[in-house]
This record gives sequence, structure tokens and C-alpha cells, in this order.
Amino acid sequence: MITISIDPVAFTIGAIEIRWYGIFIALAILTVVLWTVWQVKRGAGVSYDTVFTAALVGIPSGIVLARLLHVVDNWEYYGHRPGEIIGGGGLPAFGGVLGAAIGVWVYSRLSKGNYGYLVDVIAPGIILSQAVGRVGCLLNGCCYGLETLLPWGIVYTHPDSFCPVGTSVHPAQVYEIIWNLIVFGVLVKLKGHLKPDGSLFMLYLSLYSVYRLGTDFLRDGTPFLFGLHQAQVIAIVVLAICIPQLVLRTRWVRADK
Repeated sequence: MITISIDPVAFTIGAIEIRWYGIFIALAILTVVLWTVWQVKRGAGVSYDTVFTAALVGIPSGIVLARLLHVVDNWEYYGHRPGEIIGGGGLPAFGGVLGAAIGVWVYSRLSKGNYGYLVDVIAPGIILSQAVGRVGCLLNGCCYGLETLLPWGIVYTHPDSFCPVGTSVHPAQVYEIIWNLIVFGVLVKLKGHLKPDGSLFMLYLSLYSVYRLGTDFLRDGTPFLFGLHQAQVIAIVVLAICIPQLVLRTRWVRADK
């Protein structure tokens, strides 16, 4: 078994705790912004102003929807503690991605920008940032898997870990990090080859949704609907929207077109 004894709190500033989770979420946001800036520098047809404005809109909208989905998923707890609804923890990946996508869509509509092209440019950076963010989950002990006797099971020993201490669990965070890096490679390989604009982004959403739909059966959590986790329900909805579009509309083109 693999043992993790790291304190989820990286350091404190007075009474304020700075957790590894928060540090890696910040690094994840920085990753997707830097990826997009790098794509602009390499010749993507998006201005730096568009990138930074989209970030200013997408980051808060992603945080808001992520927190909202977390509160809804854990209403049994927050219903009795309304004062804790607003907080920095509990930011599910799906909420962050979809919230940011909605915010950027609104911005693109108002600015008359090409939303599909923009999110295609960003898509590989999103999945790479999710891999970075899951490192924070791994150190924090959250998003852990079910109990397992497999030799690669993880045992958390720090008393402040979010995972039950001393119990061997599936390293669900590691599974997702590996999957996200594989998807990142696929998206980079296909970048510029799929039309119409927005197809690469839909492919990203589909691949991530397939993963969450299948592997969430290995994750601990309270059923949300029909015995499924909230992420699995969202994944089904996303797949129902994206797969028909990819099958019926997407075509392969030369990268220089």
C-alpha cells in the first residue's frame, strides 16, 4: 500500500490556513491561462485582450457554478449550516468547467467573438489544468475512492486528511490525473484537424464525461439521482448533447486549413 502522511495545510498566515488544495487550484487556473496565452503567441487567431477578458469572466463564473453544484450535492449538510454556503472549498471540476464555459459563451455573444474557435484553443489547457488540480485533491485527501486491497491502494495517515485515516482506498485522484494527461495528448494531436469550430471542445467534454461516468463507481460519495453521483448525472447530460453533434457534424480537415 502507498502511504500519504502530508498535512493538507501547507502553511498558515496568522489564523488563515493555506491548503495544498487551494494552492493547486490556483496553479490549475494559471495553467489554463498560460496555455491559452502560449497558443496566442504561437499564432492562434485570438487576441491577448480576448484571453484576459475571457479569464476575468470565466474564472469567477466557474467558481460560482462549481460551488453551487457542491452545495446542492451536499444540501443535507448546508441546509443546516447556511452560513457555510459561501466558501472556497468544495469546487467540483464539472461545475468549474461548465460555469467557465457559460461565462465565456456570454462574453463571446456580447463581443461577437467566435466562441467555438476560442474554446477549441483553450480545450487542451483545460484538461491539463484539471490534472494539476487533482494533485491538490490527492494531497488534501478529498475525492478519494472506495476501499480496496489492491497493492496501489492509498492509506492516509494525517489526522486532518479528508479521507478516513488508516483505510486503504482506490487512488481515484491518480486515476484521473493519468486519464487527463492522456486526453491532453489526444487533444493536442487533434488540434486543428476537427471542424466545425467547437468540435475539439466537445470532444474534450465527451472524453472527460466518459471517464467520470465510468470511474465514479469507484469513488466514495452520496448518490445524487437514480443511484448515481452528481458528476455521473451531469456526464450523461453532456454526452447526450455532445455525442450526436460530434457524430453528425464533425469532420476531419488538414491542420493548415
